[in-house]
Amino acid sequence: MIERPYLIFLGDVPDALAAKTAYGIVDWRRDWCLGQLRLPGCKADTGLADMSIGEAAAAGARTFIIGAVNPGGRLPEHWVETVVEAIEAGMDVASGLHVRLASFTAIREAAERKGAKLHDARHANQTFSPGTGSKRPGKRLLTVGTDCSVGKKYAALAIDRELSQRGVASQFCATGQTGVMIAGRGIAIDAVVADFISGAAEWLSPATDPANWQIVEGQGSLFHPSFAGVSLGLLHGAQPDAFVICHEPTRKTMRNVEAPIASIDAVIEQTQRLGSLTNPAIRPAGICINTSALEAAAAEDCLAETAERYGLPACDPIRTGVAPIVDHLLAEFR
Repeated sequence: MIERPYLIFLGDVPDALAAKTAYGIVDWRRDWCLGQLRLPGCKADTGLADMSIGEAAAAGARTFIIGAVNPGGRLPEHWVETVVEAIEAGMDVASGLHVRLASFTAIREAAERKGAKLHDARHANQTFSPGTGSKRPGKRLLTVGTDCSVGKKYAALAIDRELSQRGVASQFCATGQTGVMIAGRGIAIDAVVADFISGAAEWLSPATDPANWQIVEGQGSLFHPSFAGVSLGLLHGAQPDAFVICHEPTRKTMRNVEAPIASIDAVIEQTQRLGSLTNPAIRPAGICINTSALEAAAAEDCLAETAERYGLPACDPIRTGVAPIVDHLLAEFR
């Protein structure tokens, strides 16, 4: 159990996307957060009060959350001193990075000395079997993307919340480190050995009542040269009946690579074609557009044009909510 309240560490990341773990926790669990700590040069700001480690410890902070990410999930060496300072001040540490906190001698020794807990949210202790592809009861929705970091987690959380508010049995299935910290349960699917990704997804969304929905958080993109393997294993294991496409309309190339961003058309076609291996009935249920870079009028036009073009409800989970997608889901996926 990760103790709260949290002090959220943003490091010196170059933009908000590089601190998406922090933003996700703040957006969905703001009441668990006391403040944020930023190093000089940091270009991200969650809106929390800026606090030093001493100030946060005095205010009762229990866990130092490393809320920044980077390609490869590494912990920069110049952050280690700050992590150790938090431990010395009496805090536990939680990280969603690929590298284990205890692999750093200074962090491990400080934790042993102070009796602090080191939470590596990206590393599951559960063991998994390979996926079977066998059909199992229950309804499932997977969020998929034209790129990584386009809002798949937010879309899944918003759809789960909307279903729950309507009295529909629904469960958010977290597949990333931030989602695990928000949900309290889940798997960082990109840290699972490749042969067991689909099996881990089956474990995460097991057989359930036929009327229940499991909303599975998507990862990466089938078109991203770095992460397509994870996306495919998750698609096969989740065995979704419905999928929601997530897209950022101003982006031209994929995150951290030079490949052009995939089109919504290509994602729909590829997801249905590849997803039919484990669920021949798979089909799209809506489109979530991250319109944060657009002015209100342009965002409204973008959503309307997208809905008309694809014949599917198009929403921004933050700006407009996802009620039209849930309306379509309940009417068409019975």
